[in-house]
Amino acid sequence: MKKIKNISTTQLALMTAAAIISLRGLPMMAQEELTMFFYIFFATFLFLIPAALVGAELGSAFADRGGGVYTWVKEAFNRPMGFTAIFLQWIQNVVWYPTVLGFAAAAVAYMIGKPELAQNGVFVGVFAIVMYWFATWITLKGTSVISRITSQGFLLGTVLPGIVIIVMAIIWLAGKNPIAFEHIPDSVNQIVNTAGNHAHPRFFPHMTGMSDIAFLAGILLLFAGVEVHAVHAPELKNPQKQFPAAMFLAALISFGLFTLGALAVAIVTPYDQINLQDGLLVTFTQLFDHYHIGWLTNIISLLIAFGALAGVMSWISGPSRGLLWTAHDGELPEFLKKTNKNGVQIHILLIQGCLVTVLSSLYIVMSNVSVAFFLLSALTIGLYLIMYMLMYASGIKLRYTQPDLQRSYRVPGGNTGMWIIAGIGFLAVLFSFIVTFFPPSQLPVGSPAFYTGLVITGTVIFVGIPIIISLTMEKKRKKQALHRQHT
Repeated sequence: MKKIKNISTTQLALMTAAAIISLRGLPMMAQEELTMFFYIFFATFLFLIPAALVGAELGSAFADRGGGVYTWVKEAFNRPMGFTAIFLQWIQNVVWYPTVLGFAAAAVAYMIGKPELAQNGVFVGVFAIVMYWFATWITLKGTSVISRITSQGFLLGTVLPGIVIIVMAIIWLAGKNPIAFEHIPDSVNQIVNTAGNHAHPRFFPHMTGMSDIAFLAGILLLFAGVEVHAVHAPELKNPQKQFPAAMFLAALISFGLFTLGALAVAIVTPYDQINLQDGLLVTFTQLFDHYHIGWLTNIISLLIAFGALAGVMSWISGPSRGLLWTAHDGELPEFLKKTNKNGVQIHILLIQGCLVTVLSSLYIVMSNVSVAFFLLSALTIGLYLIMYMLMYASGIKLRYTQPDLQRSYRVPGGNTGMWIIAGIGFLAVLFSFIVTFFPPSQLPVGSPAFYTGLVITGTVIFVGIPIIISLTMEKKRKKQALHRQHT
């Protein structure tokens, strides 16, 4: 029986935008002031759109097989590389959780009227650990309540606060209040031009080294995840035309909310008061206090915390499902196939929880919460970018190794088109990957060598783990095959 194709272009665009958009990144972009346009343009047109188009072709080609990026890379190269790709997609989510929960902790601090706790590493770290295990406990219950929580969390905790901050910034401008980005300290020369007697905001970052654009990697992470919905391409009536339209619409929505939201923060909040952990909440506080409606800060903080926690719940079981798929394919030890009575992959989630606990402890041991926040983000995007490089390479290779493979959506322009689109995406990702190893000049990271060493060590460890597991499981399979031959 033919599958009913009932997803419209607009529905797919909104689903994709919901997977991408998160308010926690607005302060990171706002800290770049007007140069944010450069970063958002780079992320949208050199990363988001190529990733969506290549992911759509691969998703439509293997929609009936499951496994996502594991299947794509396995078919193009081999099982160990496929396992490495899905492992990196999973582990980047594990590293991502503490950053989102850190953002939720800051919102809770403002909600209870103790904003100073947002920069207290012990509070942020303990909150992240406790809330993650609470979310895991709910996930193990297999309750259908989670789906309602996540959908409401996106609307109430992301879309609504995003619209509020944009509208409030417009009111701020209409009231002829001071514009913060016109008064950036002239010492921050990567985002201001100090020629003449007055510092003017730059639209293109002044680069004396890679450290000046280190935030590019973190901003790229905000646009990551578009490949998750690429599998829905076959559900469109005319994928070849509708899917690119849906992705451009999703890119436009993301571009609009990210740009206007970050611009609102930059308009209202002085440069030295923007920080990665609670910069958004600082802006809301300034706006509401200025208009004598400070009590709204507590309400908007509650909504933002709800949105962040709902986001964590929506992702907790998803990516780990990919690992469960590889466990059934013999790429992971037998005990990781274990599911509870609700069909949830219990052993994988328990290991995931232990890793999140260790990573969340960085907030406790590091003196600057913003640095810990960015360090986790840098490590996350580094791992995710490796997965994207494997995905782009797979898209190109499969055009030659499996040219007759049925694809309900194809990147336009034949093989040349695939080389151009995937090539642009690959080079943008490679450049951004290199940038992750440079500490940002905008943050007090202490020793640059220590920072770079920490990111390199983390990347090597997390990339090495799936390779070692894959080699070990391959030896085990060969040993079992040999044993069967002798018996």
